[in-house]
Amino acid sequence: MMTRVRSAVSNIIGGIMASGANAHENHPDLPPRFQYSRPDFLALSPDEVECSADHISRPILILKEMKLPWAAGYAEVINAGKSALNEDQACCEVVELRKRPADPSSPSYTPTRRRSSLPSADILETIDSMEVKELDFHYWALFDGHGGSGAAVFAAKFLHLHIEEQLQEVLEILQNPLLQPPTCLGEENPVHHLHPSAGCSQRGLSRAASLRGAAGAPGSPNTMAPRFFMEKKIKQESLVVGAIENAFKEMDAHIARERSVYSISGGCTALVAMYLLGKLYVANAGDSRALIVRAGEIIPMSSSFTPESERQRIQFLAHLQPSLLGNEFTHLEFPRRVTKKEVGKRMLYRDFTMNGWAYKTVQEEDLKFPLIYGEGKKARVLATIGITRGLGDHDLKVHDSDIAIKPFLLSSPEVKVYNLSQHEHGADDVMILATDGLWDVLSNQEVAEAVSGFLGNCDPDDQHRQVLQYTMAAQDLVMKARGVLRDRGWRIAGDRLGSGDDISVFIIPLMHGNKHPQPS
Repeated sequence: MMTRVRSAVSNIIGGIMASGANAHENHPDLPPRFQYSRPDFLALSPDEVECSADHISRPILILKEMKLPWAAGYAEVINAGKSALNEDQACCEVVELRKRPADPSSPSYTPTRRRSSLPSADILETIDSMEVKELDFHYWALFDGHGGSGAAVFAAKFLHLHIEEQLQEVLEILQNPLLQPPTCLGEENPVHHLHPSAGCSQRGLSRAASLRGAAGAPGSPNTMAPRFFMEKKIKQESLVVGAIENAFKEMDAHIARERSVYSISGGCTALVAMYLLGKLYVANAGDSRALIVRAGEIIPMSSSFTPESERQRIQFLAHLQPSLLGNEFTHLEFPRRVTKKEVGKRMLYRDFTMNGWAYKTVQEEDLKFPLIYGEGKKARVLATIGITRGLGDHDLKVHDSDIAIKPFLLSSPEVKVYNLSQHEHGADDVMILATDGLWDVLSNQEVAEAVSGFLGNCDPDDQHRQVLQYTMAAQDLVMKARGVLRDRGWRIAGDRLGSGDDISVFIIPLMHGNKHPQPS
């Protein structure tokens, strides 16, 4: 087994992610769920899709004529040979939520209408003019695939539908901004505040009075309810966050179910930005990144989930369930591999309870391969995968073994909320979503300066600018990260090595959010 692990580690040393076909169990006899394609909103012909996969010229793809919600910009480029296809995927939708009968077989049941692009605000107002929609949400998403493009394509097709399904359950609550979510759906008089018996008079009771059995205290003849009876006040915002979190879990379960019928290769990270009722919800599972640039200020809207950032969670799971390590790995971390001659010596280590380091006496079992190995972009879980949250990867195993990786991976996203209605935004205030191919070579500061500099040089009176400027800014950003092909490979400013990974970028102007109706 250790020979197999060393083989997997050799890929790490070479900087290659060892989560390709040799690590995933493929099902060649099953048909693919969806054929490989680029995002629908790019409207590429089959020939254009084929040309986009040129690893030598690496053409940057941008929007043609189709306009995305909020005039958002988009650009992408394929990798420099890391994989045969571009394993990034993207999706952009406006989803209308409507009240629906509980029984889908009801004659009045109508599916929710979705639009992947918006030609103009005027056309939108004429669509379904005889119908009154309940609510809608605007949705942008990036999926960074690995070990194949199947999971990323699948998630791009379905994740927004799972979000829609989750929001549908709380639609009536969201329509009334003043309504506190009831603890139980269907309650005629949902509790908005503390129980009457736990009001001011109850809170005023001292501990001494309670123990004496004062009127209204537990144990007294006048007791009305159990002591400290109260309910948490849940904000409506939390319902949206919960809907998104559950949608990610349902999406992952959906992939798990379908893979018994279809071939869905690999896994993917997922980064979602969703606008609903005056707020942007940014959900991230993986190492893609979102940030807001507002009046020159950089506001991070996501955190990266990597073997290093989630070390303690992963070590704790291995501590609780050592069988997941197959008797071949140790959950402890050491500064380097432990050698046999160091058994019995005192060596630096840390476990799931520690942020710092301490010394321990090295035991024979410490010679096993570390659960988390490597540093920075080369850090891996079980010598296999460099991300710790995402979708798919249900068949991923340690190279040439039966040790499953999936138990250590989470589909749950971190969700951050930005209240658009609390700020005024100008034409240069944007949110940037991008896969890790961009962030591998450009810092938050470099990205913010590049976008602000580009938008600042655009003519605000040019009507053509209103349609294309954000796509042109996205194209410029991708070009800065990809660089130019020279004798020594792709190079960017300062003669640094450019990104050889797939790169996908959304640039979303925030001023359009202020034009949408806010909750009353």
